[in-house]
Amino acid sequence: MKYMMFVCTDTSPDTDEAPEPDIDAWVAENDQAGRRLTGNELAPTASATTVRVRNGELLVSDGPFAETKEVIVGFDLLECADLDEAIEVARAHPMARWGRLELRPFAAPQ
Repeated sequence: MKYMMFVCTDTSPDTDEAPEPDIDAWVAENDQAGRRLTGNELAPTASATTVRVRNGELLVSDGPFAETKEVIVGFDLLECADLDEAIEVARAHPMARWGRLELRPFAAPQ
């Protein structure tokens, strides 16, 4: 089952002083196991462009639409047997401690 894992910042990071997991090791392990299909860090939110259409009019604005302190900073496309496996993969990601990870399955094709 495919999951999109959004990598997000968080205003309440973990305060545990244990060593932070290594992102390069996480990527290598999950790439080798075939659980991570692709992923990347995103450019800063200042580079975002928001596109909307309202009443037939194109509205384009600089920056993210939502005013929020928590932002999506990257993503990973995962292939896991089930949600439990996806949770375990996310649990080992460094941003599970410093940010938050949102797992979302892909909708069934229509």
